[in-house]
Amino acid sequence: MKVLVIGSQGNVGHALVKHLKNTGHNVTECDWHPGYRPNYYQADITMPLDLLKVYDCVKPDVVYHLAAMVSRVTCEAAPSLAVTTNLVGVQNVAELCKKFQAKMIYFSTSEVYGNQPEELVEETTIPQPNNRYGLTKYLGEKLVEYEVKNHGLKAVTVRPFMFYHEDETHGDHRSAMIRFIEHLSKKEKIDVHLGSERAWLHLDDAVNALEALMHIDEYRIFNIGHSEYVKTEQVAELIAKELGVKLEDYANFIQLPEKMTLIKRPNTTLMETLLGVTPQISLEQGIKRVIAKFKQDQSFPDVK
Repeated sequence: MKVLVIGSQGNVGHALVKHLKNTGHNVTECDWHPGYRPNYYQADITMPLDLLKVYDCVKPDVVYHLAAMVSRVTCEAAPSLAVTTNLVGVQNVAELCKKFQAKMIYFSTSEVYGNQPEELVEETTIPQPNNRYGLTKYLGEKLVEYEVKNHGLKAVTVRPFMFYHEDETHGDHRSAMIRFIEHLSKKEKIDVHLGSERAWLHLDDAVNALEALMHIDEYRIFNIGHSEYVKTEQVAELIAKELGVKLEDYANFIQLPEKMTLIKRPNTTLMETLLGVTPQISLEQGIKRVIAKFKQDQSFPDVK
């Protein structure tokens, strides 16, 4: 299939593009970062004329819309930019998908559920976003659903849960796992949120599910995640053990900051039954892979 990946330069986009190419798809990349290589276009999703040129050249069968303003912190810091990017951008992509009769795979977020401690089921759990990021992505979902029901858009929505990969960027804006590995590798202090619980999914498993979405005929929402729920304290312990450091020497155990989600427990039944994907990489295996990649960089010495 001819596939257009919008937001190809992010961590998920990078892994997805690589996977789709390896499985035989004709992939074109699009992002707002400058790039000078074949099958790559620079465009801003809030500028429909720029996007139109991309669609007109590619004429895609499937469009993965990953581009967004992400994270609780950045969306609160620049609310107007968050709304423009995550709503106007979605509308522009949807309009062009209709024009070119392409299927739109909309990347939402697990943050749409908000603070709900029970298992999160796509068809029955009512979203209750508790931060601007989750809110804008949920409104994006409703835009996509409206276009499907009223204007013939072909689409599927994804709610991803805690994707990670050894090739992803690092820094304090990244997930707890990446921050823990980066700082504990340097024997630096880390903040560990008490009572926080997540289900971590390695991107090598996630991309199999993301590819399968293009074959879903009717509009549906899919949780893409892992059924293995793990407390953040346990993640820190696994990382410290693998690095050979004592967690109690470096961990500050603190309460969860305001507007963060305490527990995320995805129900993955639809992913496993309709997409035929069951995660193969355990959290322990994934942590080992991420740490091994970090250690290849001389900035992250082996502390054992």
